[in-house]
Amino acid sequence: MKLTLQGHEDLYAVEQLQLALFPDDAEGEALSALHRGSIWLTATARITYNGRTANASRRIKAADETVRSRRRALQQSYYLAARQLLPHIPAWGALAGVRPTKITTKHLLEGGSEKSADKLLKDVYFVTPQRRKLAIDCSLSTARAAGLLDERDVSLYVGIPFCPTRCAYCSFVSRTVGKRTELIEPYLQALLEEIRAVGKLMETSGRKVRTIYIGGGTPTTLSAPQMALLLDTIRQCFDLSRLLEFTVEGGRPDTLNAEKLRSIAAHGADRMSINPQTMSDPVLKASARPHTAADVLRAYKEAQDAGFAAINMDLIAGLPKDTVAGFKASVDAVAALEPANITVHTLALKKDADLFQRRENLPTAADVTEMVDYATEKLTALGYKPYYLYRQKYMSGSFENVGWSKDGQDCLYNIYMMEEVHTIVSVGGGSISKVNLPDGKLVRFPNPKFPEQYIEMLPQVLEKKKEMFALLK
Repeated sequence: MKLTLQGHEDLYAVEQLQLALFPDDAEGEALSALHRGSIWLTATARITYNGRTANASRRIKAADETVRSRRRALQQSYYLAARQLLPHIPAWGALAGVRPTKITTKHLLEGGSEKSADKLLKDVYFVTPQRRKLAIDCSLSTARAAGLLDERDVSLYVGIPFCPTRCAYCSFVSRTVGKRTELIEPYLQALLEEIRAVGKLMETSGRKVRTIYIGGGTPTTLSAPQMALLLDTIRQCFDLSRLLEFTVEGGRPDTLNAEKLRSIAAHGADRMSINPQTMSDPVLKASARPHTAADVLRAYKEAQDAGFAAINMDLIAGLPKDTVAGFKASVDAVAALEPANITVHTLALKKDADLFQRRENLPTAADVTEMVDYATEKLTALGYKPYYLYRQKYMSGSFENVGWSKDGQDCLYNIYMMEEVHTIVSVGGGSISKVNLPDGKLVRFPNPKFPEQYIEMLPQVLEKKKEMFALLK
């Protein structure tokens, strides 16, 4: 859909809402306009879609204009026009972006109540009751997690951008190694060098690590000895006296075995992620995941035997060849294992994923709605609560990804990373450090995306880390 701006340049705010409300390939056009009068600032929207046109407007006093209030008015006018043309009520209303809970989290941390947060989402952003409760529940978890932090705490992310093979829905920047592992060792050596350098900078700055997350890619693409070396180096280089949790994302069960899991646990990690995505073998095959549901059960038992304090499991609603009945069976099978966390994703059709090019055998939006609703009802009935969420572009049904946890077993790193409540120091290819400054601003420091670039540009990476820590003094 073509979008034209008139009288303002807030493209991102309006464009993100348009992407959330209308299909990426929707035919039509939209105009978002802003008129500045002596007293009022008036935002108007005109949208033509499926042969129909709708108009709407919102206004604020010109004297009260801020960047936030102006963008809010633009989004409200766009939403109110779109609402007249859409066949359903958009669950997230006029909220756009990947972090809809940041509004309610900020509101609660500034002294607001659950009741006033609900009113904010209802009256200002037109969010539906179910999503209002979901957002507030997650923000309550964030408020509790934020209370565990001191001002000099940070979280550490370690990126391993390798996978054995590429899943059909995946768009992450990672190297598919298959049987070719020659790039892993030089990458690991470069990563260890960055860890040692960052450890010294952390010590000088007086920062301490509160949570650690090793992600990817699939970090357990590393061999057991390589993983042990990585974990030992982390423990040697960082002050972990305030560490609350240490997560390794195992992800694919075909990269896990009893020896590797025991080694990871013995070297200090206490949380493991084992992600089936589905417990249906035909759906796994259609998603290009070369393992079976039986492999998931085997890896889960091995992780339990290794002594992990908490295990997370991921599911995706909307995978090719899946059905409502099949997804319900997957939810039931995973829930029966009683993991500490279950993350329910909604399929996002990213342009860099293989699945985007051959969109076949995908469940309908109505099917995905039923899948997500079932997961919510089932997990709530079993005593799980939502503790963090985020949205993505091009998600089936414009839903969200929700992390569910048993009482007291939230993955704190997920909250800190998604809600951006404190500094995340990231090392490795494709990782992004996010520095929270005292004035509330967030500064990002990205590392090179691809392993080859990361290895080649390591000297520049280390210089950037020095610049970053200069802000943390």
